[in-house]
Amino acid sequence: MKKSFACYLSLTVLFILGSSLSAEVKLGNDVLAEHGYKYLANKRVGLLTNPSGVNRHGVSTVQLLKSARNVHLVALFGAEHGVYGDIPAGKEFPDGRDPKTGLMVYSLYGPGPVREPTPEMLKNIDVMVYDLQDTGARSYTFISTMGKAMDACGKANVEFMVLDRPNPLGGLRVEGPHYESKFRSLVGYWPIPYVYGMTCGELARMIRGEKMIDNPCRLLIVRMMGWKRSMVWQDTGLKWKPTSPNVPNGDSSMYQVATGMLGEIGGVDIGINSREPFEYIAADWLKGPATAKYLNDLNLPGVSFQSRTILSRRGKSKGKPIPSVRINFLDKANAPLSSINFHLLDAVKRVSQRDLFQAARERGKNWNMFDKVNGTDKTRLDLQRGTPVFNIAKGWNAGVRDFKERRKRWLIYD
Repeated sequence: MKKSFACYLSLTVLFILGSSLSAEVKLGNDVLAEHGYKYLANKRVGLLTNPSGVNRHGVSTVQLLKSARNVHLVALFGAEHGVYGDIPAGKEFPDGRDPKTGLMVYSLYGPGPVREPTPEMLKNIDVMVYDLQDTGARSYTFISTMGKAMDACGKANVEFMVLDRPNPLGGLRVEGPHYESKFRSLVGYWPIPYVYGMTCGELARMIRGEKMIDNPCRLLIVRMMGWKRSMVWQDTGLKWKPTSPNVPNGDSSMYQVATGMLGEIGGVDIGINSREPFEYIAADWLKGPATAKYLNDLNLPGVSFQSRTILSRRGKSKGKPIPSVRINFLDKANAPLSSINFHLLDAVKRVSQRDLFQAARERGKNWNMFDKVNGTDKTRLDLQRGTPVFNIAKGWNAGVRDFKERRKRWLIYD
């Protein structure tokens, strides 16, 4: 039932060299459908997806493959947040059966912990199809799960197909701290900058091509048509489907990068489980107007900061008005993202005399997750020593340049 690797390699090249005269962005699953799903014909298919796996008309890839002729969809696989995308971050979930399709759902974020397909899960599968929308940040665990699933499929002699999707941050932006292997975890599994500027298909090619996994899989990338590297999500004309509970819209990935690392320290509200997740910082002790002014005086390109009063959602001040500072992106393609976390930390310390690292220690909280998300402890140590944030960000430049050069051979889109 399995085609030769040479055949799949030729198909990969065919898709990569394909072109479109239309400005309309067609996703990998759209292109697969236009080719009549013939590359999945008569194969037993496993699908790694969640509600973000839809075509440009909003139809789920589950439904598309389930109804396609000659495609035998036999199982679903769920990464963090589950197949329905409604499970909170960090919460494990067991295998189960999908009530809508009757298919078995295998958890790749399950007890044990299970973080990749087991041989038992793969024994009746010929090809694993990956269709998940990620956020363009290294710490978003979908890309870690993708590579680990590629490795498991390579070991089990199961083919791996990526239905490519846009990077919502665009394909030009590369920034943030690089990865040190001793901090490897699901929130930082690959040696890439925090913001890496590649689609999931391009990254899959790099993971396989640079032998980041022990068992190279037979890999087919079904490329998009009409997507350009300069496009952020709003440029695609596509409707965003929430990838997880706190990434509800197309802008959420930008805010997630801007405050997500700060959120790992705690001590301030960053809007998690609100209508504006990751979009602000708030605390009853925060000097809002002065903090916003301090940040605006930094003249960071493409971003401004606004002092507001909101109702507290936690602690002793719950339900009472408290100060906040909201992030506003004026130039979504060029504003810095990763460094905003640390400018906020610095502003809180300078203006409100609140050292969030020290406050975390006093609460008995460690900094392990902050370091894992950063991929290094150097950022924290520099911040604690009082190194200016602009200097910290400059320290990323050499790694960013090296990565941009490294990734060239794996890129698909102009």
